[in-house]
Amino acid sequence: MGRRNNDWLSLGLESWQLGLEAGEVMWLRGCMIAMGGAAGEREAQRMVTEKLAANASFGMMVASGKAGTSPEAATRSALAHYGRRVRANRRRLAKKVP
Repeated sequence: MGRRNNDWLSLGLESWQLGLEAGEVMWLRGCMIAMGGAAGEREAQRMVTEKLAANASFGMMVASGKAGTSPEAATRSALAHYGRRVRANRRRLAKKVP
C-alpha cells in the first residue's frame, strides 16, 4: 500500500475516532441539558456558541489557506481543529455528569 493510501486510511481512522468522541460529547451534553436548571441552560447556550465559533474560525483558516492546499492537508486540519474542541468538551463534561 502506497503512502497516499496510508494517508487516507489514517484519516479515515481519525475521522471514525472523532465521530465516537463527538457522540460521547453529545450524550454528556444531553445529560447536562436534561438535568435542567441553570447549568443545563448554560450548557445549551455554550453548545451553540462553541459551534458557531469553531465553524467561523475554521472557515477563516480555509479562506486564508492555513488549512492546507491539498485535500489530505485540509482534512487533517479539520480533524485537528474540531478534535481539540471535542476532546476538551469531553474532559470538561465527564467531570460534571454523574
